[in-house]
This record gives sequence, structure tokens and C-alpha cells, in this order.
Amino acid sequence: MSVQAEGTFYVQAIGLRPRVHISADGSGVVGHAGAWLLADLADATGLTAAYSAALRPLRPRGTGHDPGRVATDLAVMLADGGEAIADLAVLRDQGEVFGPVASTPTAWRLLADTDDRTLTALRSARAHAREVAWLQAAEQGEGIPAARAGGRALPELDLDLDATLVTCHSEKEQAAPTYKNGFGFHPLLCFLANTGEAVSGPLRPGNSGANTAADHITVLDQAIAQIPDAHRHGTDILIHADSAGSAKAFLAHVRDLRKRGIRTFFSVGYAITEPVRRAVRTMPDRLWHPALDQDGTLRDGAEIAELTGMLELPGYPTGTRIIVRRERPHPGAQLSLFDQDEGLPYQVFLTDTPYSRGGFAQFLEVRHRGHATVEDHIRCGKTTGFGRFPSRDFNINAVWLELSLAAIDLLAWTRVLLLDGDLATAEPKKLCYRLLHVVARLTRGGRRMRLRISATWPWRNELATAFHRLAALPRPAG
Repeated sequence: MSVQAEGTFYVQAIGLRPRVHISADGSGVVGHAGAWLLADLADATGLTAAYSAALRPLRPRGTGHDPGRVATDLAVMLADGGEAIADLAVLRDQGEVFGPVASTPTAWRLLADTDDRTLTALRSARAHAREVAWLQAAEQGEGIPAARAGGRALPELDLDLDATLVTCHSEKEQAAPTYKNGFGFHPLLCFLANTGEAVSGPLRPGNSGANTAADHITVLDQAIAQIPDAHRHGTDILIHADSAGSAKAFLAHVRDLRKRGIRTFFSVGYAITEPVRRAVRTMPDRLWHPALDQDGTLRDGAEIAELTGMLELPGYPTGTRIIVRRERPHPGAQLSLFDQDEGLPYQVFLTDTPYSRGGFAQFLEVRHRGHATVEDHIRCGKTTGFGRFPSRDFNINAVWLELSLAAIDLLAWTRVLLLDGDLATAEPKKLCYRLLHVVARLTRGGRRMRLRISATWPWRNELATAFHRLAALPRPAG
């Protein structure tokens, strides 16, 4: 604000910050104190112990850093927002809280020494920790949260499969040109919609197909193996995918899993073929019904209809249904030639959920639309490790991806077991800003070590409550 007096302008000082003197000699201060929560949660769920058992062959002399602890520290670092192996320094330089943390070369050697057999053992270790985390959630009385659609809870586990492109800016083994004219990798991932856990996702070359049935089968089988046995054989499991998952071999595999006592169903996108166009054009207006929104209310400008019986689906599992939705286009929406001819965009999907299991078309359509949340999980995952890969070696990058999935799981278990309110649904960046990156003071007295969170930090109570809940979690035997 300027005030003129006799030809002179004066600037009124508003909200000036206090002047401080900077020095680099502080002590007793812990940065990223909230990451301690993740490290202790890895211990409480048995992830660290399971990793140690899986990686024991890499420590033949029993000396040096425990490889399982190194793997856990890498997962914690990634969950905390780290992007490179060198970011382990954030944990290493705060040994009073995080204990002895491996050097960067030691972490590199661990990744380089992990072969395909050991990588499989790491996945089994993560499945063991998941079972413990789910049992801990059950002990708290709430259990694994239900996915929701159409304003109601779904009595099932929802697995969302989708592929994503990860751009590489340097030559890496098996990085290749992608179908979008980029260069990099093309992992196929599976997330559990109920919690946001990253249940499976092998690394693939950049030129891998998006609709390869064999890859979808591999990812689904790895995901099923991650589900605790009591849920794998006692709960309906819905497999979501876009049209890349509509391959007949993949859907036949989904149906065949029932022979093993796994109650699987599918809801996958389907291409708008010429038979579909003919069926849509001959559908009477009276058979179009209002679509639903995710809260169960009617969706303005959208309608659905069932095409089952109006066209043949040769080679698909018995009982496959086909449903179509049309909706008034949003401003700027890109329409296909068929959509332009009809004036409305259309989406088609296949499902084998029968009418007897609550499968009326309006509900099935809004349930299928929930698959779009997988894009949010992938976007968050790219900030939790697999948005960039550290090595030219493909096997090292494959292990990095597996540890990234473990990092996503740690954040998911934190939300389910330790947090309430909006933090229980927060994305990684919000958790980092509000909880994980908190600075606190470490003090000792009365034979105890205390972590003192600032009394002015807005989320101090939420973080303190999370630590108290963590301390109260039942621990796995041994």
C-alpha cells in the first residue's frame, strides 16, 4: 500500500515475516518423523520378518545389514515420497529413530542380487503381511472396508486391472517404443478397490500388448494369491477391466477359477463392433432406462439398456450379459464416428453377474463405472515408486516395482488400521504433507525416548492417535 506525502511514496509494511539466523548445527530434531509410523507398521504386520525370511539366501554369512530390513527401508522410503535409492539418506541420517539403514551401494547390491525366484518369495512375503493386516483390521471390529456403487456397499472384493505407460528418458533394458509413440515400460497392474492395495503388477516391456490375455491371466493369478485364504474362498471376487480385458481366453480363465472354489465374476469393457451398432440402433426407446450415479441418484442425461439376446457372443462364457450406456456428451468430449452419427457417446461392457445376485442392469452399469478409480490408484502409484525406474537392468527395475507395490500397501494399511476421517481416504501426497513429513523433537527422560510433535501442527492429534493405535495392534506370533 502506497501513501503519497509531498511527492514521496512510502510503502507500508504488511505481514512481514520475522528475520531469523540460519545455522546447520541443530540436534534432537527428527525430520520425516511420520515415516517412523510406516517403518513400525511394517514390523507390526510381519512384513519385515517375512522379507528377512525371503531374502535370507542373500545373507549367507549372517553379517552386515539384514536384506529384509533393507527391502523394508526401501519400501518405507518410497511410501514417504522418495524417488531414488539415494533418498535412503533421509532415513539413514536419523538412526536414533530408524535404526541402522543400509548405504546406497548396499541397497543397490540387494536389488541386483534378487533373481526371479527371490522376487516370487518377496511376493509371498507381502501376501503373508497382508493376511496379518487384514486380521488386525478384523480385530478392530471393522475389517476390510466395502467398495461402494449406486449408493450401497458391495458384498465382494473388487479387483481392478489396468495397464499404464511409464516413460523412460534413458536407455533401459527392455524399454521399448509404446503404442502412444513414447518410450519406456508398460506394466499391467491390479489394485483392490476396497482399500487401494496394490495386489500385483509385473514389469513388462514398453511394446507389450494392452489386451494380451496371457498377461491378464498372470496378473490375476498373482492377485488372487495375494488375497488371504479366508477371503479367497469365502467371498465373491469381482474382476474389473476395460476393453483390453475382454479377451475370451481371459474371461474363460476367470470362470474356470470357480472350479478351485474361488467365486470370481467379471465386468469388463467391450468394443463397439458393427453387431453392437446394429443392436443399439434397433433398441426401442422404451427399453432405455435412466442410469444411476455413484450415490444412487439418477444420472442426468444418461441411459442404459441391456443388449443380451440381441446379438450373439460366441466363445464367451455361458451367462455373459452385454449392457450399453449412452450419455449426453460433455463439452469438449471427443466422439467416435458412431457417436457422432448417433449424437451420443456409447460405452459397452460385459458381465456374468446373474439377476439372482442382484444383477439388474442399472446397478451393474454404475458398478462397472467404478472401475475408473483404478486410474487414480495408478496416478498415485507413480508418485510412490513406479513413476520412474532407477536402473538400466530390467531385473533391478522389476524388484523396484515390487517394492513400490509394498509401499502402496503400507499406505493402504495405514489408512485402514490407523486413521479416521478424511485422512482415511487421503492420497499419498496429502499423507506426506500432513503426517509423514512432520518435524518433531526427540527427547529422553525417565528411561524413555519421546517424539514430541509441535503443539501448533494442525494434524498433531491425528498423528499421535495413529501411533497409539499402532502400539495397540496385535502382533503376529514369532
